[in-house]
Amino acid sequence: MYVNTKDILEKASKEFYAVPAFNINNLEFLIAILEGAVEKNAPVIIETSEGAIKYAGNGNPIRGAKFFVNLVKGYADTLNIPVALHLDHGKNLEYIAAAIKAGYSSVMIDASHEPFEENLKITKEVVKWAHAAGVSVEAELGQLAGIEDNVSAEENVLVDPQQAKIFVEETGVDFLAPAIGTSHGAFKFKGEAKLDFERLEKVKKLTNIPLVLHGASSVPVKYVELAEKYGADLGGAKGVPAEEIKKCVKLGINKVNTDTDLRIAFLAGLRKNLTENVKEFDPRKYFKEGMQFVKDVVMDRLEFLGAAGKAI
Repeated sequence: MYVNTKDILEKASKEFYAVPAFNINNLEFLIAILEGAVEKNAPVIIETSEGAIKYAGNGNPIRGAKFFVNLVKGYADTLNIPVALHLDHGKNLEYIAAAIKAGYSSVMIDASHEPFEENLKITKEVVKWAHAAGVSVEAELGQLAGIEDNVSAEENVLVDPQQAKIFVEETGVDFLAPAIGTSHGAFKFKGEAKLDFERLEKVKKLTNIPLVLHGASSVPVKYVELAEKYGADLGGAKGVPAEEIKKCVKLGINKVNTDTDLRIAFLAGLRKNLTENVKEFDPRKYFKEGMQFVKDVVMDRLEFLGAAGKAI
């Protein structure tokens, strides 16, 4: 059941729900995510950043990309739910090419930091490479503030809906991430979340393709508090409220990226376990509680995005 990401997202777009895309760096996160998706009978997208590929390949992008394809595809092919593997925020063409050659389901070309015409030119070239290999492509317009792996920007630059229409028509991109006011990382907002729903609605109407919401972790308070109880310092961590994300889904978002929530949930479980079991030295045992917390976050996400029960 290892599938093209486009197949998952086109169905979601037609049926008005969203599929979460979860970032991984290791086996433990993959197991927790897929177990949660199986329990909810839901499609799921696994993502890796360029940093994750570099980490897995010990600096070699080809080795790292092949590692994740073998890991995810090997596991997915034993399951009865659709699973895709996506390269998140591809900025380095070497890493994008490695992911395409290795057999990723889709890649993201993120040239959003470039002027519009240059972004269009680069994206068009990557679409040509990827489509020739049967790989679908995501691109981004506008910029999200915040820091996450190799992505960093000081302020939000919101998408222009008319530019989005031109961009999609000229590049042939399969799905688009429009910047509408979310931010990367665990520290998203100083005040309340302010998402531009009207802008999102216009982009969906003008492009009529699956749309992606980046910087959309909710940063669950209970896991922040638990991690801090056992020594973490996450003061000021704040995410996008679930109700705001649900509204985005109603207006056309079909893929919702999630990374920070999983990291914080795992951190809470790991810190708790290491504190309460000081004689334990088997990682398979002290990772277990963090994995359960990750699974819980995954299942909750699948439910409120409307993906639960949509495996077929």
